[in-house]
Amino acid sequence: MAALGDVPDLKLLQLFDLLYDLRSVTRVAERLGQSQPTISIWLRHLRAYLRDPLFVRTPRGMVPTPQADALIGTCREILEMMRRLAAWDVAFDPGTARRRFRICMTDASHITLLPRLLAHVREQAPGVRLDAVRIDGRTEQALESGEADLAIGYVPWLSGGMYQQHLYDQDWVCLATQEHSRLHGRLTMKQYREQGHVAVAAGTGAQLLDQALAREDVHRNVVLELPGFLGLGAIIQTTDLIATLPRHIGETLAQASGIQVLNCPLTIDGFPVRQHWHTRYHHEPGNRWLRGVVVQLFGV
Repeated sequence: MAALGDVPDLKLLQLFDLLYDLRSVTRVAERLGQSQPTISIWLRHLRAYLRDPLFVRTPRGMVPTPQADALIGTCREILEMMRRLAAWDVAFDPGTARRRFRICMTDASHITLLPRLLAHVREQAPGVRLDAVRIDGRTEQALESGEADLAIGYVPWLSGGMYQQHLYDQDWVCLATQEHSRLHGRLTMKQYREQGHVAVAAGTGAQLLDQALAREDVHRNVVLELPGFLGLGAIIQTTDLIATLPRHIGETLAQASGIQVLNCPLTIDGFPVRQHWHTRYHHEPGNRWLRGVVVQLFGV
């Protein structure tokens, strides 16, 4: 006999519901697409679970007992809740949603991606707030816990449990002022070694740049080191220094500051920029909407 603390199978509740209306084991069997012996076995299990005959055979058919009369309402409430659960689909309407999304990104993405993303979100989802947070050692934990919704960038160290989607590839360029006295639209390796440099300590792909410098045994004359890209355009514009950085941020700074973009003479490995999210939120409607916006704006 089943313990009262156990939950009956859904099929037993469906049997109870139909038999209460149809009053015939044969008709219930036809409705459920089961044999009559199978329905009889199910009814026996249901009687054992509820410790009551539930239905008594009479010339008028299977008549419910007082216990069945008392329980049919609860049974039907459970079945309705199960139907609602099966049909559950939380919609995300950007036009009416009021929600905060947290996106892990580098300071380069603050310059290259965030303005366009923000403009789109403000137009399509005026009640949505965006928070840009750093990519760091807590990024993976933040994505798993839901503290952050997406990570956008070059994040090769993220481990299992993550989805990722390719957005675009990056190669490398150099920036210099338009008035640089020794550069005329091109930069040779000899000039690269001789010129003063601005180094960005924690820029996207900085490790790839360091590996290329070591591989080709190039020692830069670093005059200034910055923790990020903030202010880099103004510094390049007003000095004869050069900077080596990924193309996307380089071209964005060049357009904003009126400086020139030069092919980098150093062979540096390129890298992919992807958006990353945790498996737990793969089907969450708001997260899906945000990912769709990102790939629409920045995917190739």
